[in-house]
This record gives sequence, structure tokens and C-alpha cells, in this order.
Amino acid sequence: MSGGGDRRDSAERDGSDADSTGGTYTLLVEFPAPAEIGVGALGRCRFDAGVYAYTGSALGAGGFSRVDRHRRTARGEHGVRHWHVDHLLGHPDARIDRVVRSVGADVECAVAERFPPGPVDGFGASDCGCESHLAAADEGRSLDEFAARVRDAHEAAVESAGSDASGGDDDATAERAGRVEVVAGE
Repeated sequence: MSGGGDRRDSAERDGSDADSTGGTYTLLVEFPAPAEIGVGALGRCRFDAGVYAYTGSALGAGGFSRVDRHRRTARGEHGVRHWHVDHLLGHPDARIDRVVRSVGADVECAVAERFPPGPVDGFGASDCGCESHLAAADEGRSLDEFAARVRDAHEAAVESAGSDASGGDDDATAERAGRVEVVAGE
């Protein structure tokens, strides 16, 4: 994992206590060189060198084990390409730097919508109305700066979900709705 940014705190750990809980996650993926990759029904897509944020959900019985599957795909240990992100992660140059996750919170679209539309329309968004669940870091933005922006997006989405659930009357609702943490990528 890259050096620690100011935004990471004691919540950063391996996260094993929350793995079965599940929630929403964002993979921060480094891509060192441009590439053209076939992405299932989306066809061939160009990815510039840089950092990408892919937001998904892990709300089923396996919880965040879905993230472990993504890690295996990025390491070349899992060859099945089921989701759009599998195609990106299956490229030999892709590397998951870190994962920002909202434990116990269903805020996938709320997080994804906090970024400009991604470099590939429809990426990761075939089951919702979002333009894309893949965002690219602004040119010149460091990985740590982008990671802080992603964490802020998760915190805002969780807070908003908590406020919506309580009508905004209970400040502790956001804490109960989900906690945001940063865990190692690979």
C-alpha cells in the first residue's frame, strides 16, 4: 500500500472483523500505462495511465469476500470475468492500492454519483441508473489525494443515508448506518 495520507486513521486495518457484514466499497486501482481492454458488453475501452476508483456493493451473504475475489483477479489468481471491473483488474498492469468501504451501508450509487461521470459510460452500472461506477483521478492529483476524496464521498454518503433514515434528528444515526474504513488493497 502507498504511504499513509493525512486522511487515514486508526480505522485503517485489515478489516477482517467487518468482512462478513458487507456494505459498499471503492477499489482504488493504479494503472501505470495506457491500455485498451475488452470490457464485456461495453466492448473495447481505452484506459489512460492513472488512478481509478471503482465503486461496488458487497451486501450478499459473503459480504466483503467480493473484495477478496477482486484482489485475486488483480493478482492473476482468478480468471473468471463476471463484472466489468474484472476486465480492468484482469489486466496485468492493474494494481489495487487500497479499498475504502462503508461497513453495513448500502450507499453504492450515492458514492459513485459524487464523482464526475467515469471514463467509460455504464461501467459497473448495468443494474442501476448511474452513468458509471468508475471514476478517474483528475490529472495531477496524487493517489493519496484521490483516496481522501473517495473517503470523503463515502463519509458523506453514509451521513446522508443516516440523516435520511432519521429525518436528520439523530447525529448518531450515521455511525449506526455504517462506518467508513480504509483497508489494504493487495
